[in-house]
Amino acid sequence: MPPANRRRVPRIGFASLGCPKALVDSERILTTLRAEGYEISATYEQADLVVVNTCGFIDAAVDESLETIGEALQRNGRVIVTGCLGARPERILERHPRVLKVTGPQTHAEVIGAIHEHLPPQHDPFLDLVPPQGVRLTPRHYAYLKISEGCNNSCSFCIIPALRGRLSSRRIDEVLGEAERLAAAGVKEILVISQDTSAYGADIRYAFGSWRDNQYRTRFIDLARALGTLGIWIRFHYVYPYPHVDEVIALMAERRVLPYLDIPFQHASPAVLKRMRRPAHAQDVLARIRAWRQQCPDLTLRSTFIVGFPGETEAEFEALLEWLDEAQLDRVGCFKYSPVEGAAANDMADHVPPEVQEERYTRFMERAARISARRLQRRIGQRLRVLVDSADEHGAVARSEADAPEIDGVVRIQGGTGLRAGEWADVEITASDVYDLHARLAGGTAREASGHRATKRA
Repeated sequence: MPPANRRRVPRIGFASLGCPKALVDSERILTTLRAEGYEISATYEQADLVVVNTCGFIDAAVDESLETIGEALQRNGRVIVTGCLGARPERILERHPRVLKVTGPQTHAEVIGAIHEHLPPQHDPFLDLVPPQGVRLTPRHYAYLKISEGCNNSCSFCIIPALRGRLSSRRIDEVLGEAERLAAAGVKEILVISQDTSAYGADIRYAFGSWRDNQYRTRFIDLARALGTLGIWIRFHYVYPYPHVDEVIALMAERRVLPYLDIPFQHASPAVLKRMRRPAHAQDVLARIRAWRQQCPDLTLRSTFIVGFPGETEAEFEALLEWLDEAQLDRVGCFKYSPVEGAAANDMADHVPPEVQEERYTRFMERAARISARRLQRRIGQRLRVLVDSADEHGAVARSEADAPEIDGVVRIQGGTGLRAGEWADVEITASDVYDLHARLAGGTAREASGHRATKRA
C-alpha cells in the first residue's frame, strides 16, 4: 500500500483527433507525461485536466474539434488545446474562451509546459517508468512511425504547410532506432507516415546516418531497405509518385516491405491537377502503374480523390472515371471538395454546386466499389497469412497485406474464435464482398513466424 501521506497521482484525460500524424504527436506527449509520473484517465470526469489534440484541415474536422473541446469543458472544465486548429487560436477562443491554453501543432514542449503550470507533476521513481517504445494509442501489434513533419508542396486546396510548416525530416538513424525499439517490443506492423513520404530527407540533403554498423542516407529507398531487415510488416503511406518511387517496387516484389502503396492522386484530369497545383502531375502515371504491377503483381494501390473541385467540368469528371477504370486501384477513398480557411482554392471561380458534388461523389464511389468487388473476387481460393486485429465468440477480424488498419477492408475469419489480437493466422479465402474478404483457418496460427515473407497462394 502506498504511504498515507503520498499525494494523489495527477491524472490527464486525452482526446486525439485527426490523422495518424496527429496521433503520433499525441503519443509523444503521453510518453513524456507517463515518464513524469502522470496517469492517463479513460474518462473526462476522472481526469484532473484534459488535453485535446485538434484537427483543422477541413470544415468538418474543425467542427468536430470545437465540439470535442466543448464536451471536455462541460464534463471536466480544465482543458488545454493543441494541434492543427491551435494554429488559429482565435477560432477556438471565440467559441471556448475558458480553455486554459492553446498551442499549435508540433509544440510538444509548450503543451508539457502548460500541463506543468496547471497540474504540476508528482515525481516518484516508481511511477516515472515507461516502456522503451513509449506510450502508444494503437493496439500493441501495430504502430505508426512518423519520419518527417510539414510539406514543401503548395497544393491549392491544402493549408498543411501553413499549419505544420515546411518539410522537416528526422535523420534516418533516429527513425531506424525507433523502429527497432518498436519491433523489439512486439510490434508486428509499422506504418510509415508523413505529409510527403517520398520527399523524405530532401530538406537535409539526404544526410548519412549509421544503424546496425551500416551507413544509410536519409531518403525513401534507404529507409525502405533498412526497415525491410526488421522481419515485420512495413507499410508506406502518403507517397507522392516521384520517379524515384519506382526503386522501392523491387523490395516489394521480394516481400522486404509490404507490396502496398498509398498514393494521394487526388484527380486525373490534367487541367484539374494544374488548378490543384499537385506535384508530379505531369508524369504518365498509368504507364508507371502498369510497370509496377508487371514487376510486382501483388501490389496493392490505394488512393484518395477530390470531386467537385472548383471549375471541374463534367468532361473533367468523366476523364477521372475513365482513368479509374484504367488504373484499377484496389482501395479508393473520395471527398467532396470543401473550402478550407486560408486555402488558395477558395478564391477560384466556378465553384461546383453541392448537388452536383453529391451526384459526382455517388457516381465515383459506385465505380470504385465495382472495381474493388472485382479485384477482391480474384482472391477467392487463395491462401494468405493475415494479422489478427480482434476476436470474439463470432470469429476473428484480421488484415492481409492489402489492408491498412481503419481505412481499408478486413478479412473476416469464420471459426477463428481461438485467435488473439496480434497473432498471425494462415487462412483460405472463401468469399468476398465490396470491400472485405471472408475466410476460414487453413493451418492455424503462426505466433512466432515472420508475417510478410510467408504469403502463400493456392
